[in-house]
Amino acid sequence: MQVQYLLIVLAVIVLLAEIWAIRSLLRSGARAENKGLWIVVIIFVPLLGLLLWLMVGPKALNRDAPAERGRS
Repeated sequence: MQVQYLLIVLAVIVLLAEIWAIRSLLRSGARAENKGLWIVVIIFVPLLGLLLWLMVGPKALNRDAPAERGRS
């Protein structure tokens, strides 16, 4: 019974992380085709897609961040 609760908690954590990744992706300056491909990968290959996004995706966001701060 306790293992079921652990699996539910892990599933919720993965779901929240995927929602964060998709939200970050939609806010990024990537081309629409790239965004669509990433969303498909994140949704249909959940754990692998999320891991790939964490390794590859946010780097582009970090490079854009200092430029946005300088515009203020």
